[in-house]
Amino acid sequence: MPGALLNTGNELFRIREVNHGERFALEGELSFASASVALKNTAKLFASSSATVFDLAGIVRADSAGVALLLEWQRRAEEAGVNLHYVNLPPQLEAIARVVGVDDILSIG
Repeated sequence: MPGALLNTGNELFRIREVNHGERFALEGELSFASASVALKNTAKLFASSSATVFDLAGIVRADSAGVALLLEWQRRAEEAGVNLHYVNLPPQLEAIARVVGVDDILSIG
């Protein structure tokens, strides 16, 4: 996959910049094992664009910590004035979001 690989400090989760701060491809896990490090190392992603897309097609495993991470990214993006959208959510991540009642809160599209 083209684009710069950003250092997340976690081999379970990777993020690639696909389009100059406007689109990022997420790969690996969004789980308890990766969420806190992923959050810490992606804090500055919302500083350079007014609209950002996170493509989750490369996520192979997710749990409720992954949903919490999506919510926190969205909160941080809103604070920075960035319109964040998630695309290609894996079915298991969508199902967890639906079960816990946050699927309407997440900007999925």
